[in-house]
Amino acid sequence: MIIETIIGNIQTLPSLPPHIERVYMASDDLVKRIQRVVTDHGRELGIRLKEAKELADGDVLWMDDHNAIVVSVLPEDLLVIKPVSLKQMGEIAHQIGNRHLPAQFEEGEMLVQYDYLVEELLQQLAIPYKREKRKVKQAFRHIGHRHD
Repeated sequence: MIIETIIGNIQTLPSLPPHIERVYMASDDLVKRIQRVVTDHGRELGIRLKEAKELADGDVLWMDDHNAIVVSVLPEDLLVIKPVSLKQMGEIAHQIGNRHLPAQFEEGEMLVQYDYLVEELLQQLAIPYKREKRKVKQAFRHIGHRHD
């Protein structure tokens, strides 16, 4: 089966069929428009999206009256950073930006993929954080730029 469009997301669709198959993906794979995957029931799929759209946790790739195939993002090793002041937020955002590390923001938390150097920096700056496995809603994206 070749998947060319995303039907919707389980968070926004009005109803789902009684049975759901999952395609487990690392967040890095969410940005790939063309890939081969296997569901948790062993069904092989080819994904070849017509639009340049990233996949997201909960995206429905295929659905009929009895079954749906849904993307499920695997948990990642993250640093969950919770600065207590604007100064702390500025300091850590500046340092992470200088390292060209992508970050995501959810409900007052800054999420970055685990890096022991960032963890050491957080300890040195006394910025509250915790290391945890968590699903992210979208891929961490590196944004390229140049120093001219």
